Amino acid sequence: MTSNLKSHLPAPTKQRFAATFHVVRQISVWVQLVLGTVSSLALFLAIFSRNLAVQASTNSVMEFGVFLGLIGILVLSFRIYLSFRYRRLDKLLQSPNRELHPKRSDVVQLLQIGLIVSLIGLLLAFLASEVTIAVVVAKVLALPPGVASYTSINFIRPLDVFVVLANINLIGAHFVGSLTSLGLLNWLEQ
Repeated sequence: MTSNLKSHLPAPTKQRFAATFHVVRQISVWVQLVLGTVSSLALFLAIFSRNLAVQASTNSVMEFGVFLGLIGILVLSFRIYLSFRYRRLDKLLQSPNRELHPKRSDVVQLLQIGLIVSLIGLLLAFLASEVTIAVVVAKVLALPPGVASYTSINFIRPLDVFVVLANINLIGAHFVGSLTSLGLLNWLEQ
Protein backbone atom coordinates (compact mmCIF):
# COMPACT_ATOMS: atom_id res chain seq x y z
CA MET A 1 0.00 0.00 0.00
CA THR A 2 2.87 2.37 0.73
CA SER A 3 4.32 1.76 -2.71
CA ASN A 4 0.94 2.69 -4.24
CA LEU A 5 0.93 5.96 -2.32
CA LYS A 6 4.51 6.74 -3.32
CA SER A 7 3.68 6.21 -6.99
CA HIS A 8 0.85 8.78 -6.75
CA LEU A 9 2.69 11.37 -4.66
CA PRO A 10 5.29 13.48 -6.45
CA ALA A 11 8.82 13.41 -5.11
CA PRO A 12 9.62 16.60 -3.18
CA THR A 13 11.73 19.13 -4.99
CA LYS A 14 14.03 21.41 -3.06
CA GLN A 15 11.75 24.39 -3.64
CA ARG A 16 8.61 22.55 -2.53
CA PHE A 17 10.39 21.06 0.46
CA ALA A 18 11.80 24.49 1.42
CA ALA A 19 8.36 26.10 1.18
CA THR A 20 6.72 23.32 3.23
CA PHE A 21 9.60 23.33 5.70
CA HIS A 22 9.17 27.09 6.17
CA VAL A 23 5.44 26.90 6.91
CA VAL A 24 5.60 23.79 9.10
CA ARG A 25 8.54 25.16 11.08
CA GLN A 26 6.71 28.40 11.87
CA ILE A 27 3.51 26.67 12.96
CA SER A 28 5.44 24.17 15.05
CA VAL A 29 7.52 26.83 16.80
CA TRP A 30 4.50 28.94 17.72
CA VAL A 31 2.46 25.99 18.99
CA GLN A 32 5.40 24.78 21.05
CA LEU A 33 6.05 28.27 22.41
CA VAL A 34 2.42 28.77 23.45
CA LEU A 35 2.07 25.34 25.07
CA GLY A 36 5.49 25.64 26.70
CA THR A 37 4.63 29.07 28.10
CA VAL A 38 1.35 27.80 29.55
CA SER A 39 3.17 24.82 31.07
CA SER A 40 5.92 27.00 32.51
CA LEU A 41 3.46 29.44 34.06
CA ALA A 42 1.35 26.67 35.55
CA LEU A 43 4.38 24.85 36.98
CA PHE A 44 5.97 27.98 38.41
CA LEU A 45 2.65 28.98 39.95
CA ALA A 46 2.42 25.54 41.53
CA ILE A 47 6.02 25.65 42.76
CA PHE A 48 5.91 29.11 44.31
CA SER A 49 2.40 28.79 45.74
CA ARG A 50 2.81 25.49 47.53
CA ASN A 51 1.75 25.25 51.14
CA LEU A 52 4.99 24.34 52.90
CA ALA A 53 3.19 23.32 56.09
CA VAL A 54 1.60 20.30 54.45
CA GLN A 55 4.01 17.38 54.61
CA ALA A 56 2.32 14.30 53.25
CA SER A 57 3.70 11.32 51.40
CA THR A 58 1.74 12.35 48.32
CA ASN A 59 3.55 15.71 48.30
CA SER A 60 6.91 14.07 47.68
CA VAL A 61 5.42 12.14 44.78
CA MET A 62 3.79 15.32 43.46
CA GLU A 63 7.14 17.10 43.75
CA PHE A 64 8.69 14.34 41.63
CA GLY A 65 6.01 15.03 39.00
CA VAL A 66 6.87 18.73 39.18
CA PHE A 67 10.56 17.90 38.83
CA LEU A 68 9.89 15.76 35.74
CA GLY A 69 7.76 18.59 34.36
CA LEU A 70 10.63 21.05 34.83
CA ILE A 71 13.00 18.69 33.03
CA GLY A 72 10.38 18.41 30.26
CA ILE A 73 10.33 22.21 29.97
CA LEU A 74 14.12 22.25 29.67
CA VAL A 75 13.95 19.63 26.93
CA LEU A 76 11.24 21.69 25.20
CA SER A 77 13.49 24.75 25.42
CA PHE A 78 16.24 22.81 23.68
CA ARG A 79 13.72 21.67 21.07
CA ILE A 80 12.71 25.27 20.42
CA TYR A 81 16.40 26.13 20.07
CA LEU A 82 16.63 23.40 17.43
CA SER A 83 13.66 24.99 15.70
CA PHE A 84 15.69 28.18 15.40
CA ARG A 85 18.45 26.11 13.80
CA TYR A 86 15.73 24.91 11.43
CA ARG A 87 15.21 28.58 10.58
CA ARG A 88 18.82 28.93 9.46
CA LEU A 89 18.43 25.75 7.43
CA ASP A 90 15.21 27.13 5.97
CA LYS A 91 16.99 30.28 4.77
CA LEU A 92 19.78 28.21 3.22
CA LEU A 93 17.28 26.01 1.40
CA GLN A 94 15.52 29.06 -0.05
CA SER A 95 18.76 30.69 -1.16
CA PRO A 96 19.08 31.15 -4.94
CA ASN A 97 22.76 30.16 -4.69
CA ARG A 98 22.84 26.37 -4.94
CA GLU A 99 26.27 26.18 -3.38
CA LEU A 100 24.79 27.37 -0.09
CA HIS A 101 22.14 24.65 0.00
CA PRO A 102 22.77 22.13 2.79
CA LYS A 103 23.32 18.51 1.97
CA ARG A 104 20.38 16.18 2.32
CA SER A 105 22.22 14.20 4.99
CA ASP A 106 22.63 17.38 7.09
CA VAL A 107 18.89 18.11 6.85
CA VAL A 108 18.02 14.52 7.76
CA GLN A 109 20.46 14.54 10.68
CA LEU A 110 19.02 17.76 12.13
CA LEU A 111 15.45 16.47 11.75
CA GLN A 112 16.43 13.19 13.44
CA ILE A 113 18.00 15.05 16.37
CA GLY A 114 14.80 17.09 16.71
CA LEU A 115 12.72 13.92 16.65
CA ILE A 116 14.84 12.23 19.32
CA VAL A 117 14.71 15.30 21.57
CA SER A 118 10.93 15.53 21.16
CA LEU A 119 10.47 11.83 21.93
CA ILE A 120 12.58 12.14 25.09
CA GLY A 121 10.52 15.16 26.13
CA LEU A 122 7.31 13.29 25.32
CA LEU A 123 8.40 10.41 27.56
CA LEU A 124 9.31 12.76 30.42
CA ALA A 125 6.04 14.69 30.12
CA PHE A 126 4.05 11.45 29.99
CA LEU A 127 5.76 10.12 33.13
CA ALA A 128 5.24 13.45 34.90
CA SER A 129 1.54 13.49 34.03
CA GLU A 130 1.11 9.87 35.12
CA VAL A 131 2.72 10.60 38.49
CA THR A 132 0.65 13.71 39.13
CA ILE A 133 -2.61 12.10 38.02
CA ALA A 134 -1.85 9.10 40.24
CA VAL A 135 -1.48 11.46 43.22
CA VAL A 136 -4.74 13.25 42.44
CA VAL A 137 -6.56 9.92 42.03
CA ALA A 138 -5.07 8.65 45.31
CA LYS A 139 -6.35 11.77 47.08
CA VAL A 140 -9.81 11.28 45.59
CA LEU A 141 -9.91 7.62 46.61
CA ALA A 142 -8.74 8.47 50.14
CA LEU A 143 -11.87 10.56 50.75
CA PRO A 144 -14.63 8.58 52.42
CA PRO A 145 -17.92 8.95 50.58
CA GLY A 146 -20.28 11.51 52.04
CA VAL A 147 -17.82 12.95 54.53
CA ALA A 148 -17.62 16.73 54.49
CA SER A 149 -14.49 17.10 56.62
CA TYR A 150 -11.29 17.26 54.70
CA THR A 151 -7.81 16.92 56.03
CA SER A 152 -4.87 18.68 54.47
CA ILE A 153 -3.40 15.32 53.46
CA ASN A 154 -6.11 14.28 51.04
CA PHE A 155 -7.45 17.64 49.96
CA ILE A 156 -7.05 18.20 46.25
CA ARG A 157 -5.61 21.65 45.86
CA PRO A 158 -6.02 23.74 42.72
CA LEU A 159 -2.25 23.75 42.44
CA ASP A 160 -2.31 19.98 41.96
CA VAL A 161 -4.57 20.53 38.98
CA PHE A 162 -2.13 23.17 37.64
CA VAL A 163 0.65 20.58 37.70
CA VAL A 164 -1.53 18.16 35.76
CA LEU A 165 -2.39 20.93 33.28
CA ALA A 166 1.28 21.83 32.84
CA ASN A 167 2.31 18.25 32.17
CA ILE A 168 -0.49 17.63 29.68
CA ASN A 169 0.43 20.81 27.79
CA LEU A 170 4.01 19.57 27.72
CA ILE A 171 2.81 16.34 26.15
CA GLY A 172 1.07 18.40 23.46
CA ALA A 173 4.14 20.56 22.80
CA HIS A 174 6.47 17.58 22.48
CA PHE A 175 3.91 15.77 20.34
CA VAL A 176 3.81 18.71 17.90
CA GLY A 177 7.62 18.71 17.73
CA SER A 178 7.69 14.96 17.10
CA LEU A 179 5.00 15.21 14.47
CA THR A 180 6.82 18.02 12.69
CA SER A 181 10.15 16.20 12.55
CA LEU A 182 8.60 12.87 11.66
CA GLY A 183 6.43 14.34 8.91
CA LEU A 184 9.31 16.26 7.32
CA LEU A 185 11.59 13.23 7.57
CA ASN A 186 8.94 11.01 5.98
CA TRP A 187 8.39 13.49 3.16
CA LEU A 188 12.13 13.90 2.60
CA GLU A 189 12.65 10.13 2.41
CA GLN A 190 10.17 9.74 -0.46
